[in-house]
Amino acid sequence: MNDVLTKLTGVITAGGKSSRFGSDKALAMLEGRPLLHHVAHSLEGCGLRLLVAPPGNYALEGWQTVPDTRPGEGPLAGLESALGATLQLKGAGWVAFTGVDLPRLTADSWRTLAAACKPHILSVQPVDMKGRPQPLAALYHTDLLPHITALLDTGERRLRAAAPAETVVTVADIAPETLRNVNTPADLAALLRPEKER
Repeated sequence: MNDVLTKLTGVITAGGKSSRFGSDKALAMLEGRPLLHHVAHSLEGCGLRLLVAPPGNYALEGWQTVPDTRPGEGPLAGLESALGATLQLKGAGWVAFTGVDLPRLTADSWRTLAAACKPHILSVQPVDMKGRPQPLAALYHTDLLPHITALLDTGERRLRAAAPAETVVTVADIAPETLRNVNTPADLAALLRPEKER
């Protein structure tokens, strides 16, 4: 039986300012590997794997680097680049899109999201323990590209705006641990502490 991940394009957006972290988050070490590698591992089963980042900044075997078409304009711009590259390289379909700051994501997380894809839905997003959608660990359909381009052209930069509300479905049964975000060195240190000490 084919793994559903093979039908997805896996995308990591990297090379952001990491202003709260103080250094390049993608290269920060966790358990002997850079955060970028942890995230990439969750997407290894995807049929096409794209890294939206400045050329030459990072090396990931089996991944194609795609330049950010609007450098410095945030993850919504990275998603625009990812969807455009997916259409060119593979054609229409679903993109599993994330950043480098969610190192506990797993392949099963993406499979759970993929199971919620259905006609007329353009984004599938997990919700955290507080019930908030997490758009930076989500699935997006390439049909969103014109909408996202129009948003960016009008100055919108929020990833939450990427898909119209009526085209978004949320998924609650993703393990909360997989959505732990690393924004600061303290967040990174917290990942290494036993859960009862957090």
